[in-house]
Amino acid sequence: MAAGTATRVYPFMPGGAADGTKLISGAVVLSDLTDKPRCGLKGGGSAAWLAAQGVKLPAVNRIGDHRGIRVLRLGNEDILLLAEGAEATLAEVKAAWHAAPAPKGYSSWREEGWAWMRLSGARLAEAMSRLCALDLRPQKFADDDIAQTRVGHIEAVTFRSPTGFDILFDITASAYFARAVAAVAGHTDQHRG
Repeated sequence: MAAGTATRVYPFMPGGAADGTKLISGAVVLSDLTDKPRCGLKGGGSAAWLAAQGVKLPAVNRIGDHRGIRVLRLGNEDILLLAEGAEATLAEVKAAWHAAPAPKGYSSWREEGWAWMRLSGARLAEAMSRLCALDLRPQKFADDDIAQTRVGHIEAVTFRSPTGFDILFDITASAYFARAVAAVAGHTDQHRG
């Protein structure tokens, strides 16, 4: 590694805080996306600055799209950009934000402070009903809806992904969340019938 170059260590990586914690697979699958690019902007000027860049903002607690980036509007001036598969587009937005004068809001450090996990699998609906008190069935919770609630006893943001549910939460709770999902998946498997 070159001098001055830092390597990020994420919770489930060797040396990470959740190293050795199992990510379950089978009827319920837990995947770690924490190393995927994202950017959070918050505070006065965030929404106006993004709109001036051509980013169409959805209503609060809804998801939009900007050239492959999922645009999550968590509040009037609290926006999260997820770039799974659209890394170059996010890099352009971030470079423009860093170069822009105020008002532009501030970084909410979502790439540093939040874990990004995905739940999927054949028993996903049953597992999510045990992890979250909200009715997340498709007829009640649409593809572009965001829930800011508790998932696995942790304050989280959750929404549908193409294969399941994505859950974002404080990165320090990564191991706890993985164990909670494993416990629910084990209970779900015991009651299969």
